[in-house]
Amino acid sequence: MGYQHYLNFIRKRDPLSTDQHSTQNGAKSTNITQTNNEGPAAGNVATTPSTAQTSSGGKPASGLAFHLPWRKHDDEESGAGEPEQPKPSTEEALTSLDGQISFWRGIPFGLQHVMAMFVANLAPIFLVTAAAHLTPAQSAMIIQNGLLVAGLGTCLQLYPLWRVGSRLPMVTGISFTYVAAATAIVGKQGYGALVGAVIIGGLLELVLGLTAQFWKKYVPPIVSAIVVTSIGFSLLSTGASSFGGGAGTKDFGSWQNLTLGLISLVACLAFQLLMKGTIKQLSILFGLVVGYIVAIFFGKVDFSGFEHLQVVSIPHFMPFAPTFDIGSIISFALLYVVSSVEVLGDTAALSQVGLNRLPTDRETSGAIAGDGLISTVSGLFGCLPLTSFAQNIGLVAVTKVVNRKVILSGGFILILASFVPAVAQLFNSMPQAVLGGCTIMMFGNIILSGFQMIAEAGFSQRNTTIAALSLTIGIGFTQVGGIFANFPQLFQSIFATNCIAVSFVVAVIFNAVLPSESHFLVNAHNGSEEDTAETKD
Repeated sequence: MGYQHYLNFIRKRDPLSTDQHSTQNGAKSTNITQTNNEGPAAGNVATTPSTAQTSSGGKPASGLAFHLPWRKHDDEESGAGEPEQPKPSTEEALTSLDGQISFWRGIPFGLQHVMAMFVANLAPIFLVTAAAHLTPAQSAMIIQNGLLVAGLGTCLQLYPLWRVGSRLPMVTGISFTYVAAATAIVGKQGYGALVGAVIIGGLLELVLGLTAQFWKKYVPPIVSAIVVTSIGFSLLSTGASSFGGGAGTKDFGSWQNLTLGLISLVACLAFQLLMKGTIKQLSILFGLVVGYIVAIFFGKVDFSGFEHLQVVSIPHFMPFAPTFDIGSIISFALLYVVSSVEVLGDTAALSQVGLNRLPTDRETSGAIAGDGLISTVSGLFGCLPLTSFAQNIGLVAVTKVVNRKVILSGGFILILASFVPAVAQLFNSMPQAVLGGCTIMMFGNIILSGFQMIAEAGFSQRNTTIAALSLTIGIGFTQVGGIFANFPQLFQSIFATNCIAVSFVVAVIFNAVLPSESHFLVNAHNGSEEDTAETKD
């Protein structure tokens, strides 16, 4: 660049030192400017550096040298006069999708994501294998496979294959959405029918994802906001059940469980408030470690699972032969449609809390397609369908850690756990009360994210009506167990306990049948005119 432009650039970076230099060398600056613009003059030869020297990249004359603190090399070494950009801090890297951070430094943050979802990832498998009356060895095999597909699904969402995968910091796991239908299928048609339904349904969701641009328009922002809000509300009971020790446990709500949950929660909050910088983003991991140690002293950690463990165990491909029952496939196909909409909500919530923006069409399409593909793979390994985990969205809301490389380390940990039974057992031995204490705040953050999305959609009279009715019916009706007693069993398996599905269907119906906002405004305007006329009379 010309010297005058160079001088202006330095003045912007360090005005004081540059102005002093200009004052002390005013004549030289003037002469050099003339030389650059008009060519060399005879009277300026003594004060002007060699044109050949400066243009060829050599060092300028000593009288024109500047002290540049950000420069580490001479001009001939760097090859450019531009300043080096400062390296981003670790905190900036963690809160950026593709921030530069050491893989090993990111492992604790990835581990935190794994620990937040580990037990919830395995719980649906426990329920379904118990209903199918599988042997302990078969159940352990499916649990092992569940860890593998959860890790593979996480890697796929982070680093897509073609258009399959969101490229967002998603963590996938076995979904609770399918548990009710799965237990009914394995009780009547057998486990093979469940596997067949999972495989076919996953292919359906893959197609739904790849064609999302054609049907997504029927799910406007207000509907997505309602789905996100209902996701948060649906997890509140899960968090509370975990806080009490886990639904169905003999000592549910005991003072030991409540104390463990409270200690874990206080540890998370204290760590987040007292620590500074990047380290405070490990508050959930800290709470889990503290809670686990306290649980050992309380005698709440079961170490019997560590006995007679193999060092390495390879997951089994297709442990059950699939059978294709039409009724089971239809039942799961409907659930996959609902799950696709849940993914829309999850993607919107994740983008909102982690990236402060709405997801792109490519991201939502890839997220749905990714869940569909990995669910088909999960069926081949004898497991239930997978979906993005709301628990980890809540964790992102708390920590703001969205770096893909960091979350990828969590996916690798899940895959490693599937090959090393001891690692899986370590996570699996964590008491539910500890997990509940650390995760209950996350679920509240998801609800608040939903409220924020509703506000961004606008509190118009039409949107308010849709949101109020959808959330009231979706959350209220599913809390009353017998309200769907006279409906077909298939309907009950989809909607009776799934407030997300009910809220979504009600929101879509009202969005389709309610008139436009202008109609609401006209009616309101006419009503105000009638009130005014009556007042005058």
